[in-house]
Amino acid sequence: MCGIVGYVGKQKASAIILEGLKRLEYRGYDSAGVCIVQGGRLEVAKKVGRVEGLSKEAARHHFVGTTGIGHTRWATHGGVTDANAHPHVSSDGRIALIHNGVIENFAKIKTFLSGKGYTFKSETDTEVLCNLIAYHFAKEPQENDGQNRFLESVRKTLRHVEGTYGIAVLCLDFPDQIVAARKASPLILGVGDGEYILASDASALISRTQNVVYLKDGEIVHITPTTFSITTLDQEDVSPVVDKITWTIEDAELNGYAHFMEKEIFEQPQALENSMRGRFSEDGSTALFGGLNITAAEFRQIDRFMFCACGSAWHACLVAEHLIERFARVPVEVDYASEFRYRNSPLDRDTLFFVVSQSGETIDTLAAMREAKRKGYRVLAINNVVGSTIAREADGGVYQHVGPEIGVASTKAFTSQLLIGAMIALYVARQRDMSFSDGVQYVEALKSAPNLVRRALEQAPRIKEIAKRYSHYNDFLFLGRLSLFPIALEGALKLKEISYIHAEGYPAAEMKHGPIALISENCPSVFFVPKGEIFNKVVSSMQEIKARKGPVIAIVTEGCELPPGLADDVITIPECHEAVLPIVASVPVQLLSYYIAVERKCDVDKPRNLAKSVTVE
Repeated sequence: MCGIVGYVGKQKASAIILEGLKRLEYRGYDSAGVCIVQGGRLEVAKKVGRVEGLSKEAARHHFVGTTGIGHTRWATHGGVTDANAHPHVSSDGRIALIHNGVIENFAKIKTFLSGKGYTFKSETDTEVLCNLIAYHFAKEPQENDGQNRFLESVRKTLRHVEGTYGIAVLCLDFPDQIVAARKASPLILGVGDGEYILASDASALISRTQNVVYLKDGEIVHITPTTFSITTLDQEDVSPVVDKITWTIEDAELNGYAHFMEKEIFEQPQALENSMRGRFSEDGSTALFGGLNITAAEFRQIDRFMFCACGSAWHACLVAEHLIERFARVPVEVDYASEFRYRNSPLDRDTLFFVVSQSGETIDTLAAMREAKRKGYRVLAINNVVGSTIAREADGGVYQHVGPEIGVASTKAFTSQLLIGAMIALYVARQRDMSFSDGVQYVEALKSAPNLVRRALEQAPRIKEIAKRYSHYNDFLFLGRLSLFPIALEGALKLKEISYIHAEGYPAAEMKHGPIALISENCPSVFFVPKGEIFNKVVSSMQEIKARKGPVIAIVTEGCELPPGLADDVITIPECHEAVLPIVASVPVQLLSYYIAVERKCDVDKPRNLAKSVTVE
């Protein structure tokens, strides 16, 4: 959640910070603000709403300073108001702060500070943190001047804090410096040419530099115009590792598309090719993964797999469960990451954990991973962001390599997760009882996925027309069976996320066990109807819906012949292998949701109340 940008250098800080905030707006867009050090003051501009509104407000301040911080907010403590927007300035006017996270003991600290004469203008936990830094700064001995006085006031403050944070701090006494720290909220330092850019996501700094340092939990960075240093809360020095971002600013541009979601839907064929590149054996019979850090012999000893994730990634895990059990005959359990660490789930010792998170920063998934590791289990990660916290802390894993995903509603990252799950199923199956010839057939099916998705995308004009006819409905059901039940869940989630239509996903056969009570002429049902053994069963469920005058959209594989009049609209996708079907079937519901949202004039890339990366519990 929340976007953080900081700048120290020779250029006009406000312009660079505002550009960064625009690129981070998908992380939170309730309000935005900027603070620049100039004229012996901490000058603040902040505004409820989007960064565009902040830019107009900032223009009235005539910012010229070369050091500053900026923030785009996803509200946690306190409503969406100008007063609650970041940055916050301490009541003595000496400290300014931006914050991503939640300070759990803020009420106790606020009571203490109120007794010391500090005052508060907002309802936020962040302002409490800001005033606590000011309190410690005022107490620091005057002889402890220079960088240590500022740095140590932040360090002492964080020792009293319970909760999570990614912060960037300005001090009026040291106008060309920033101190920043993180705990469970991402922070990246960009190392530029005579400048440093701090951000919660690489997209905010990629236009200035590709050289970055990923801060770890418990680390504090002190930035000056000429250098930076990293220490821990315990004052231990850290030797920074400078990494290089492999994608460019063009990858984070719209490039002619109306929305990032549209762009990322149509990027899926290339994204899938990137996810599988170099990951098949020379004989073409199995998958290969270079970063699992677990031998084939160790893999064969695994008796059970446990997948933890949230949101769309959880749906991808459900598909992986189906494919691993279907082809490798190994039991799989899928749990919400947010629930796992609060349950005392009994697990066999020979259980292998997978955590799945596009950003690699999802707080619930990170907590689940740490809980599993604490109990002695090996944890592998599937994620898209090199250098992310989950990637660093996992015992091994698989990078998705799909490039930046800006749209809040996941599309290309989701289908990449489906692909990698299918590849893991193959990898495990070939170590057990899958034959060489079946392995070759499976690999060929996976290699065909990009072209099959291209063919599915050719249905976009037809799906757009269907979307226009259904955009006025306020309730939808999505129904599928076996590996397509999770895609029904995903279709319902997509529609909810970006068009604010109430939608539910169910196994098709479960309709008669309760949800059929919802059926009416005002509640369309979207059915996945693949060719195969369950075709007639799904058709039977569709007939139950039509008997109750429910509109039906059918997503069918080529060659399927539905009874006349059973479906009001039909979308055809290519017939394909069972391992690839969920990937291909995802495309129509992504497009349907997208076009309905556009028709309803919703803000597709920035849906209300949502943010891209959930970094608060």
